[in-house]
Amino acid sequence: MPTYIAQVKDLQGKISKQKVQATSPDQARAMLRQQYPAIGKISEAGMQFDFSGIGGALNNVSVKDKAIFSRQFSVMINAGVAIVRCLGVLADQATNPKLKKALLAISAEVQQGVSLSEALGKHEDCFDQLYVSMVEAGETGGVLDEVLNRLAKLLEDMARLQNQIKSAMAYPVTVGILAVIVFFAMTIFLIPVFAGIFEDLGAELPALTQFMLYLSGIMRSWKILIPIVGGFALVFGIKQYYKTPVGRLQIDKFLLKMPLFGDLNEKSAVARFCRVFGTLTRSGVPILTSLEIVCNTVGNKVIANAVAGAQAEIQQGGMMSLALQNANVFPQLAIQMICIGEETGELDAMMMKVADFYEDEVEQAVKALTSVIEPLMMVLIAGMVGVILLSMYLPMFKIFDQLA
Repeated sequence: MPTYIAQVKDLQGKISKQKVQATSPDQARAMLRQQYPAIGKISEAGMQFDFSGIGGALNNVSVKDKAIFSRQFSVMINAGVAIVRCLGVLADQATNPKLKKALLAISAEVQQGVSLSEALGKHEDCFDQLYVSMVEAGETGGVLDEVLNRLAKLLEDMARLQNQIKSAMAYPVTVGILAVIVFFAMTIFLIPVFAGIFEDLGAELPALTQFMLYLSGIMRSWKILIPIVGGFALVFGIKQYYKTPVGRLQIDKFLLKMPLFGDLNEKSAVARFCRVFGTLTRSGVPILTSLEIVCNTVGNKVIANAVAGAQAEIQQGGMMSLALQNANVFPQLAIQMICIGEETGELDAMMMKVADFYEDEVEQAVKALTSVIEPLMMVLIAGMVGVILLSMYLPMFKIFDQLA
């Protein structure tokens, strides 16, 4: 679709240039009239290098970006601003190139009579099935501003949970990287200096010192590429295996059972399932459709299979809590609370309470995990430095014994 550049004047009388994608100059003028009171000269954009397109390809639309967009969109819709005008304003102030480009295209499609949910669905790299389904429910029920507000709250909670985990793991990861750098630096630069001294003195080197010298020689030669390439090949192989149905199921099952992190992964997935499902059903999305959406957004294949089993159970007239219990994946507390929600007819409200509870549990688990990892990292660093120092001082002790 061609891009046109037009001179426009806003309500304050400010004149600026605005880009718009349209099939013809007349359509571009009609589209801009929805946002600006006065439209001047319109010309087609010439052939030029599209840096914004490259920026959009390299940038992903984060949960935070969608949360901010949803919150602002909700406020503007609630204030009575037309959808097309909202999209135009939000596209102008969007800092993410990919989101900006998507909003401009969505605005053009809405002006041509396409529904907002249908237009959003054409940009899966920005708006997933969860987002599109909730917007569609809001359009159908005439409560788009309320649904967008719930979407913003959902995305803000998800972003907050992600930030808590990232911030808690930032210190151990940083310390680990620094420890590896110090180990490599001492092994590559410091050990060879002492090796030359020991060789001049004719000292007999202990096995530990010989091993460290051998390791230092490998790190200073082309052979260091072998473990590096092997590591990248291993990571690539695991990623490719994870893309297969069997591989994803096995790896996700391991992530739920792995030491230290397994409990955190389970609680995180349960919290995400309950939060998304509760928000969908509260927004008017049918239960079966909500479960189908949750299967694609829960992030763990084992739990997704349990949710799919619950969907089949409900289709046959059964209870979701019973199917989840038979899957033996969800914690008993979550199953009992879901069962109470089904019995009282307040499943959406109970789901939100379960999500609140397990999000707090995740926060506490992250803090507990951090308190365990930090001393382990200190011990690891001390051990690495200690091995290097010991390998350098052991020959000295032998030399001192010979001199005595």
